[in-house]
Order: sequence, then structure tokens, then C-alpha cells
Amino acid sequence: MIAKSLIEKIMNAALETGGDFAEVFVEDKMNTSIGLVGGKVERSISGKDFGIGIRILQGNNSVYGYTNDHSEEALLKITHQVAQALNGEGNSTILPLRGETFHSVHPIRYAPLDVAKTKKVERMREVYHVAKEYHSSISQVSVGYRDEDQRVLIANSEGTFIEDRRIRTRLSAQAVASNNSEMQTGSYSPGAHKGFELMDELDLSFYGREAARIATTMLHARECPSGQFPVIIDNEFGGVIFHEACGHGLEATSVAKGNSVFSDKLGERVAPDIVTYIDDGTLSNEWGSQNIDDEGERTRKNVLIENGILKGYLIDKLGGRRMGMDPTGSSRRESYKYAPTSRMTNTFIAPGTSSREEIIANTEFGIYAKYMGGGSVNPATADYNFAVNEGYIIRNGKIAEPVRGATLIGNGAKTLQKVDMVGNNLAHGQGMCGSVSGSIPANVGQPTIRVSEITVGGRGQS
Repeated sequence: MIAKSLIEKIMNAALETGGDFAEVFVEDKMNTSIGLVGGKVERSISGKDFGIGIRILQGNNSVYGYTNDHSEEALLKITHQVAQALNGEGNSTILPLRGETFHSVHPIRYAPLDVAKTKKVERMREVYHVAKEYHSSISQVSVGYRDEDQRVLIANSEGTFIEDRRIRTRLSAQAVASNNSEMQTGSYSPGAHKGFELMDELDLSFYGREAARIATTMLHARECPSGQFPVIIDNEFGGVIFHEACGHGLEATSVAKGNSVFSDKLGERVAPDIVTYIDDGTLSNEWGSQNIDDEGERTRKNVLIENGILKGYLIDKLGGRRMGMDPTGSSRRESYKYAPTSRMTNTFIAPGTSSREEIIANTEFGIYAKYMGGGSVNPATADYNFAVNEGYIIRNGKIAEPVRGATLIGNGAKTLQKVDMVGNNLAHGQGMCGSVSGSIPANVGQPTIRVSEITVGGRGQS
């Protein structure tokens, strides 16, 4: 996308003022976003993003700049501007750029750019009709579709010169159920590191029906009681709690600065021995997967917690410098407009030995969180607050009546310690993760788990 000779000129200019590492990130991305409301196309946008990011490191300091002008004059100008933030003499060695290749583990059959929008809308309408016809209380259905085709080139003064192509596709279904006095919503948003073949592989009727079922069920649910209860969190997107409350605390972004409850705890017990927590960016065609990270490192399987013992962190190059540790293939960014930093890919609790049915049967009274919603977390303390999109009371080892308005309140590190049953039904859910390097695709996952006690907020009576 940019000639090696120009990249070498950029790096020489970048290191003139004392930097010891220079990096060039080139991005060329096409994306499409379609919104369907009431069965009609309300939004259809296609666009192209192209730009170059230039980063210079000097010890533990980092300076970053970017431009969408790829002329030699503009690139050298922005490089000089970035370099002026550093003081020193340019004596760093620039290694010859070596082209690197790899075998992609994310095969693509139908590039979205080759598929007509009319065909994409046809699939969306299938979801719409299933959801709309589910129940008479369904008053509105929205269906979203998004795809992106991103090409990147990453080069640095250590000799890295590598390119990758990343294609992702995602569907979202949202249904609103209402009566004369109130309304409730249900949603589902599957996605993958795949092309349009995903829309052929998904059971589209399931996602439309499930969104409508959640909305309808919650419309007729009573208010959730408040108190401290055992909570069973179902698999798939249930993993969002540990993604937010624990996963971010294992990123070098916070660990290197001592702003994490997991800082300086390698080798210590942080969870029961039934808990193993993994981040794996190599899983074939998964939403958060990549062949290489955004610093050109190969992604890998990182075991963060093994049988309750803290084994590692997610580390980028700058974080590694600050921590005295090697990068783990965990550096990511939303686009060329952001400097990279340590981020999660596909993060999940590994499966245990209990079945979902056994976990429920062994719970006398508690809350069953079938689908989790959004929430907030303080990464420095791991205190969290999450909504339950679909919840139920458990009585005498059985799922009883549905409840709504439940909020789970706690501390990630302490909640991790209270996991007392882990299921064998691992599944992944798809989301967008926000942090200092922007919003990126990330999988969250787990089997069904039970936490012996969580504070539950609600307005109902037990």
C-alpha cells in the first residue's frame, strides 16, 4: 500500500530526534452499514477509510500522529512534527525491512464487497418477518447489518514489514414488545471474522425469534427482588462481566501503571481452582480473532489464569517496555487514528465439568441471568454494575418465573473468587469493546457458571 523505500524515509525522519523505535501503520478499509426499521431500509451507508499512523517510542514514552494524505511530502511533514516532541540525537539503527508471510486461519468465501446490497437486505428482511410475527405484542423490529474489509500494512524499525486482510460481518436484531402502559426490548447480535457466507450459515429465524421472545417474556415479567443471592450466569455473552471487570484489569494498559487489582500478582491465587481464564486471538473465524495484532506480532493463545493462579497479562510493545516483559500479540486499535495498546481478542472462562442442568438443580434459591446487558466498571478497583436483559428466579433447583430490572453489583476480583460451579457448555458472544485505542471487535465467552453470592439490585419482593 506504501512503498518500502518511502517507509524507510519515514523511519529515518522519525528517529532523528532521539527516538529508539519507529512504526508505520497503514489502513485501507471499506465498510457497509444497513439499518432496517419496520421492514423498510432506513439507513444504507458505504464508505472507505484510508490513513497512515506514525508512532515513535523513546524509552517508556510514546508519540503518535496520523494523516490520510499518503503523499511523500505530507508523510514526512507529519513525521517531523511527531518527532519534534522528543529531544535527543538520532543514533538508533534501522534494520532492513523484511517481508513476512503467514497462513491465514480465517478463510473467507464471499467477500462482502462482491455481494449486492439487495441480497444483504433480503437476509435482513427474513429476520424482520420472523421477529414481527412472533407475538401480537411485538410493536417494532429493527435489523442491522454491518461488514468491513480492512487491509493493513505494519512496518517498524526492527525490520517488520507485514500485511493482513481482515473481513468481518455482523447481524443485529432488536424487537420491542409493548402493551398499553410499557415496553420491553430484546436483542441478539451475532458476528464473525467471516464474509457474507456468515449470513448463509446462521439460522436467521432463530435470531429474529429469540430477540422477540426476550422482549415478550420481559414484558410479562415481575420486578426482580433485591438482596445478596447465588447467581447463575448463562454461557455466551454472560462472559461480559469477566471481560469488563477482570479482563481489562489484565491488560498492560492498566497493569503497567499499577492501576489494576491484578498488578504484581503473577503466581498468586486469584480464583478457585475450577477457573481458567484465556484470551485466544487464533480461534478460526471468531469475531475477535486476527492473524497478527496491530503491531505486526502473531496473535496467540494467552492463558491468563490457570486453575485459579494468575499466569500472565495481555501485553503490547510499550506496556512490555514498562513491565520488563515481552509482548503477547495483544496490541489492537480501532483505526489508523489511534495508537495501539494492549486489548483483548476472544476472552473466555474455560469449560468445567458440570452441566447447566446440574448447576441449576444444585441451587435452592437464586437468580438465573440468561442474557446479560451493558454495564460499567472501574478498571482500577474492578467494581462493576451490569444489567440483566433476561432473568429468572430459581426455586428448589428449578427455573421459576421471569424477573426484570435486575442489576448485578459487585467487584470483579471478589466475584471471581466466588465462582463455585463451572459448566461444560462453553459458547462465545460478540461485542464491541471500548478503551483508549478505540472500539474494537471482541468475543466474550464462558460456560454456564454459578457465583455463590452477588448483590442484586431490583425493585421487587423475594
